[in-house]
Amino acid sequence: MSEQGGAGVGRKRWSRSRKWSSITLVVAVLLASSAVGLYRLMNARTFQLAGELVHRVETDEKVVALTFDDGPDEHAEEILDVLAEEKVKATFFVVGAQIQSDPGRAAALVKAGHQLGNHTYSHRRMVFVSSGTVAAEVEPTDALIRQAGERSEIPFRPPTGKKLLSLPLYLAEHGRRTVMWDVEPESAGDPTAAQLVATVREQVRPGSIVLLHPWYDSGQRTRGALRGVITGLRADGYRFVTIAELLAR
Repeated sequence: MSEQGGAGVGRKRWSRSRKWSSITLVVAVLLASSAVGLYRLMNARTFQLAGELVHRVETDEKVVALTFDDGPDEHAEEILDVLAEEKVKATFFVVGAQIQSDPGRAAALVKAGHQLGNHTYSHRRMVFVSSGTVAAEVEPTDALIRQAGERSEIPFRPPTGKKLLSLPLYLAEHGRRTVMWDVEPESAGDPTAAQLVATVREQVRPGSIVLLHPWYDSGQRTRGALRGVITGLRADGYRFVTIAELLAR
């Protein structure tokens, strides 16, 4: 082969190599963009692929909904005592397995005038699961909530707020409402009780939904902040409603 011919083959090989490198780079960028997009969609507070989602309610009234995720556990009585003393009604997004282990705790929440919402049966992440898995997580928990005495609409909140594909499609098909939140004071590092109170008071707006986790040993600071959250918001002119009452606006 002549030197000129060899150079031509080399240029062609280099050109093909550059072409495939460019294609590989484009594919990698597209996959990364898709992954980022899916992650944002999965965790979005204000949007899901199907069905109705609420993260706060537009209103001029200074009303706020306190919501408690997970549980109920052995701290239910302590939380109920604070809410009763402060004359506050709240919404508890409960886990079916927790209700089944001690049905009396969920019944006590309803008896005290609080609303129960569905937070799945096992608190598993509801991303890329089958519709059968969704049904197995939602329906038994609904039944346990009804057995506890809840008679109003049962709102749904996905564990850790993650929802993708089968879950929102299932909820839309069954006319279920997804309730997220716009205030999450526990997400900022490892806040003290005082910092939790300050964050809530700073971020709450009329129609806000506040997310709190007061259960288990990890919820000790939140339990300690609960009375301060209530008295602080009340001092700011807010009154407290359940999710059902908030959505009625």
